[in-house]
This record gives sequence, C-alpha cells and structure tokens, in this order.
Amino acid sequence: MARVIVITSGKGGVGKTTTTSNIGMALARLGYNTLLVDADIGLRNLDLLLGLENRIIYTGLDVLAETCRLEQALITDKRQSKLTFFPLSSNQAKSPLTKEQIQELINLLKDKYDYILIDSPAGIDEGFQTAVLPATEALVVVTPEVPSIRDADKVIGILVAQDIKKISLLVNRIRPKMVKTDDMMSIDDVKNILGVPLAGVIPDSEQVIIASNRGEPLVLEEKLSLPGLAFENTARRLLGEEVDFLNLDTPTSRNPVKRLFNNFINKSKTD
Repeated sequence: MARVIVITSGKGGVGKTTTTSNIGMALARLGYNTLLVDADIGLRNLDLLLGLENRIIYTGLDVLAETCRLEQALITDKRQSKLTFFPLSSNQAKSPLTKEQIQELINLLKDKYDYILIDSPAGIDEGFQTAVLPATEALVVVTPEVPSIRDADKVIGILVAQDIKKISLLVNRIRPKMVKTDDMMSIDDVKNILGVPLAGVIPDSEQVIIASNRGEPLVLEEKLSLPGLAFENTARRLLGEEVDFLNLDTPTSRNPVKRLFNNFINKSKTD
C-alpha cells in the first residue's frame, strides 16, 4: 500500500513542482516504485520538468470517461523505470476533477506503488482541497519570505483541520549570504514560525533553473550539485533515514521583519 503524500504550498512560484519532480525521481533511484500525479488542473507543468510533455496521450479525465484504460494514461520514465507520471488532465481542461473522482483514481493505484506524490495547485481553493483529499501526509514547500510563510501557515492550518497526520516542511531557495546580513529569514526562523518538522532545505541556485528548462531533475546528475544532494537527502528523510542537513552556514537571523511576522502569526492564532 502506497504512502500518499501531497506536495503543496500557499503561495505559487515557490518551487513546489520542482520539488515534486526531484523527490519523486530520487525515491525511484533509491529503489521505490513511485507515482507522480499532476493535480494542477489546467496549469500542468510537472510533465515539462520531467521532460515527458511529448509522451502524454491520455489523462485521468480520459480514464474516468472510459476513453482509455488506466494503464494507457500512465507514463513510465525511460531514464528510471521505477518512476511513473500520471497527468490528471490536459492544459485545455476547463472542468476540475471532483474529490470523489480523484479519490477513485488514487484508490485504483495505491496497491501498485510504494509512494504516490500529488503535485497540488498552489493556494487554498477547490483544486487544493481536491488534491489533498486522497493524501495521508503532506510536504509544505515555502521560501523564506513573509508572503510565502504567511500563506504556508494558512495551508498548514487547513491540513491539520483535514486530519493530515504527518506534515513536514521544505524550505526552498535559502541564500546564506542574505541570512548573514539579516536580509532573509533563517531556516530556524521559518521552522519556528510554522511549527512543523523540517524535512528539507534547498539552497538557491541557477542550476535548478537550468535543470528545469532541460526537463532533467537535478537528482539525475552523475555528480550531484548542492541542491541536487539536498533534494536527495529530503527523499531519504521521507523514507525515515536520519540524514544530517547540509551546512549552509545560516545562523538565526535577528531580522526585525521576522519579529514583526512572529507577532502577526501569534495574533492570528489567538483571534
């Protein structure tokens, strides 16, 4: 029976889909049958980051319409046979899947994989609610910026209300030099504000952009870059391994913005 993990964020553009592609590929390379589900209806991008955009013929909507068999909508990665991609819809789709439909599709696949990672739409609207439904765990992606952290705090509250038992945090695009000059919140700042366990820390790097444009997850590199290693380590922590965090030399910030934001969060929780 698969562990079903929704990868989500409050704010868009924080690297959620990049995280899904890299952690999914890392799990597959570590020997686990892994299914990546793109639940971002109408704004599908996971196929691009995996380099699989030209291989999509059928989607989850086609399966539900009985236009094809389930197996025909599943795309096995030629670089890593243990990784499978499942687009729920095309970018031209206008009607979102219902909660019942996505639950039906995931139920059909649970026994076939070790891990199912659901790439959720950003935000907290109906698409997010639908993507969360089949999951029992969540990985929240956040950048060390006030808008991202504020939105992630809302998402975590919704996940808790929906009885997601295991929620972890990935801090993306950390810049140690900016933390040192108090121009960016530190990892500890973000972790303490949001109050959930830390699963991963990814340094900001041009290599992430280059790999994304090529459709090549960083974890496929023969010699892993720093962000590639950070993604692989995150996957290992999801497996339950005790892996030290990379030393990015990021001491706790004394940024007054962080203190003000702490006050905002505390006030919101007491209102």
